[in-house]
Amino acid sequence: MNRDLTATQNDYAVFLPALSGFFATYVGKQRFDEYVEKSRIPSNFTNGVESLNYLNPKQGLFNYHFTLYSAGHAELDTNKHSPKEDMVRNRDRKNSWILGDSGGFQIGKGVWEGNWKDPNCPKAQKKREQVLTWMDAYMDYGMILDIPAWVARSPAGQKATGITTYAEAVEGTYINNDWFIKKRNGNCKFLNVLQGETHADAEDWYQRMKKYSDPKQYPNEHFNGWSMGGQNMCDVHLVLKRLVSLRYDGLLEKGVQDIMHFLGTSKLEWAVLLTDIQRAIRKHHNENYTITFDCASPFLATANGQLYIQNETADRTKWTYRMVPSVDDKKYASDNRLFKDAVISDGIFKNFEDSPITSELKVSDVCTYAPGDLNKIGKEGKTSWDSFSYAIQMGHNVWSHINAVQEANRQYDAGTIPKMLVQEQFDRVFFRDVVEEIFATDDKEKALKLIEEHSRFYMAIPGTRGNVGKKTLNADTQFYAMFDVGDDNKEQDDEPVLDETKLEDLENEQLHGETQ
Repeated sequence: MNRDLTATQNDYAVFLPALSGFFATYVGKQRFDEYVEKSRIPSNFTNGVESLNYLNPKQGLFNYHFTLYSAGHAELDTNKHSPKEDMVRNRDRKNSWILGDSGGFQIGKGVWEGNWKDPNCPKAQKKREQVLTWMDAYMDYGMILDIPAWVARSPAGQKATGITTYAEAVEGTYINNDWFIKKRNGNCKFLNVLQGETHADAEDWYQRMKKYSDPKQYPNEHFNGWSMGGQNMCDVHLVLKRLVSLRYDGLLEKGVQDIMHFLGTSKLEWAVLLTDIQRAIRKHHNENYTITFDCASPFLATANGQLYIQNETADRTKWTYRMVPSVDDKKYASDNRLFKDAVISDGIFKNFEDSPITSELKVSDVCTYAPGDLNKIGKEGKTSWDSFSYAIQMGHNVWSHINAVQEANRQYDAGTIPKMLVQEQFDRVFFRDVVEEIFATDDKEKALKLIEEHSRFYMAIPGTRGNVGKKTLNADTQFYAMFDVGDDNKEQDDEPVLDETKLEDLENEQLHGETQ
């Protein structure tokens, strides 16, 4: 039976699974060929591989209306037939909503080469055209192609892009914004991306880029919302100041700028924090205002051999997703027990919360290779998993993450509060009450004063990349998250760090037909 997570979304900030190309390939290619042999598909997958497609309300084992997909990993040639992306390209647009990530991260990492500060550079221009055409063709909303500020400190990014300073990142983003705003066809609505690694740079970036969202300057072409990158995505203090600025600059209006996206946000506490903000703005300013946030953790966790088993949301504690190494043993290849029964009975997991993917799944559906079995490249590997084992567990992890976010919001509404969202050192102060007070006033200066009065509160709220305390005022959050740069003075929380290269390796192996 299909489980509908869209129906239980209520008025919460909207989590977007950052859909992996590896996962999408199984759904898409199976529509055109027997990419996965019928004998390999679990018996509870009543609609075959399509059972994994959470964007399909009729055939998926569970349904969820929302997701994010990145141009950075997409086939950008819209004239080229692409079975591996059919899950995205050929979806029911009335019953699904996809936000397109533009691929600015690929520019920052130096993957998309070109002189991005030169509007006449052929390489950069080709990519601009491809991304815009792809967004207009397949996405409901999309982010403009920004040049992240941290590229100026990335050796690979500098070398590949010619961007060596913050000012040049701004100039490159200007060029891209001008192209998008002039050439968009209107099929996709675009979010103006806000970058900057310090409060000062974030303010400067906003002042420079806000014109592109202003209907007075661009009556018919203006951008349709905001995407929070850099320090904007991980610093509550800055987020609240930016929202107040947007409100009084007339750039947070109903039917004009209804969407605000937070890039790469995974913490359960931030899921409810963003709901608080969304509710306050809907109540006092724009009833359509919707916050979305994304992360790739369900897919990254699987690539790292991790499985979501339960959530921890006790009152006045740190909230977290609990993930552990999944079962991987060739002795289970002929074991017909249900997945949950096997892992609990054999002491592999102490607890395990089933999903629609695993509720009738056999442990042998995951541990499919027996001793002596050869993989697709004709060798006996160490693992009992084949490539489809990863896809199955990704489906479970996607369900678990969405459900965890929704359950966290339900617990929060019932009075269970995470430690970071209540200040009890002197007087008891709840974050939701602070936000309500800020947006209940119609006086900008009073709102800004209220924000500053609670500045110490925000210092105790870790950012989505783990930065806390005074360092959030100038933290190099995005850069440090993406590159291995040591800093013993940076305070970090204990969120699990997932190796992103492992997912990239899976996708590359899949692309070259070498997956085990």
